[in-house]
Amino acid sequence: MKNNLTYSRNGDYLVPDLKLAEQPETPLGKYGRMRKTYLKEHRPILYNRLLMSEKLYPHLLEIDQTANSRLEQLMPQLAQSAGATEELKARDMMQWVGLMNSCKAQAEEILLAELINS
Repeated sequence: MKNNLTYSRNGDYLVPDLKLAEQPETPLGKYGRMRKTYLKEHRPILYNRLLMSEKLYPHLLEIDQTANSRLEQLMPQLAQSAGATEELKARDMMQWVGLMNSCKAQAEEILLAELINS
């Protein structure tokens, strides 16, 4: 197997010239950043393996996109089961907002358990 690494001299040492491949410039969303923090703090070996194989960013981007689409699916179901209807929104805005905030918190707990902290 041919080794294509180049080295630079740093004092008495030869240091390999390592470069990362080009990564997409799409910024990570909330859930991608949460997954990154979880991996760093609780799964450092997996985090380093993904980082060194240049698969970390695609993994985080996929988690972020999956979490956002799952949130879009869950919110109408949770809102309907909680009774947060358009009629309630017109009649009592504060109660509707409270129910929707509760539904969002429930959905985020589900996402944390299913995608982020697993």
